[in-house]
Amino acid sequence: MKQADAIPEKILSFPEALHRVTQWRVTGKKIAFTNGVFDILHAGHIFSLSQAAKEADLLVVGLNADASVRRLKGETRPVNDQDSRALVLASLVIVDAVVLFEEDTPLQLINLLLPDVLVKGGDYTFEQIVGAKEVTANGGRVVINPIVEGFSTTELIRRIRSN
Repeated sequence: MKQADAIPEKILSFPEALHRVTQWRVTGKKIAFTNGVFDILHAGHIFSLSQAAKEADLLVVGLNADASVRRLKGETRPVNDQDSRALVLASLVIVDAVVLFEEDTPLQLINLLLPDVLVKGGDYTFEQIVGAKEVTANGGRVVINPIVEGFSTTELIRRIRSN
């Protein structure tokens, strides 16, 4: 049975996310958190999200809101607006919650939720990962997943525009 009606219910505000995470923890569930822009979803994103989902019972995805994306990536981004990006992420079975954040980094959201596992994809070091110190100070851990070569939203946009 498909549960398409449940998809929008996975898109949460900060207070709703805190409430949901608190409920999950009461039942003994471990929470993983990752974040990103996820503008044009591709295989690299799916790999990264799948790896993050394996790290705990439930996966919360912090999603940069449109204004945040413009500040980080430039005025031509995002290609897809925040509501569209949130809906696509929420439709994935491996994603349990999506939370939009307006800031340039998800630090405020990470401090609110204090996930058991903070997951980043890419060539980051522990010191470069926003929220890493806060999560580990709370007894959590940080996982850095490898990036999948050949997948980049920026490169994908460049190829589309050149055709």
